[in-house]
Amino acid sequence: MLEVGNSYSETRVASEEIIEEIAKISGDVNPIHLDETYAKDSVFGKRVAHALFCQNIISMIIGNFLPGKGAILVSQTFKYHCPVYLGDKIEATVVVKEVLPRGKYVLDTVCRNQSKEIVLTGVSIVKWQNK
Repeated sequence: MLEVGNSYSETRVASEEIIEEIAKISGDVNPIHLDETYAKDSVFGKRVAHALFCQNIISMIIGNFLPGKGAILVSQTFKYHCPVYLGDKIEATVVVKEVLPRGKYVLDTVCRNQSKEIVLTGVSIVKWQNK
């Protein structure tokens, strides 16, 4: 049984390899993610990771650790506060915010970079039964 305040964190680096894999799998080949020359002239001044990078870490936590095996995503919202650049080390944390009836849970999600800046916040609602 999950309780309010339960949490789990995981850290990943936005590596070249991961960004290329996300581009392949998602089909998002925007040069802002893949082409340093193009990205240099962008508003960010260098390449940025796909939005999916942080979302994937959160999904991995929900599906494997909190709540874990058998978790089903009902809804999810995200707000991006600043970009994730290639090489950034991102810590994603998922916290049980609320326990709802019928095995549903509200989870707060936050991602921070190596400077502890918040890059993403969000809320996920999941359905899960402890088996």
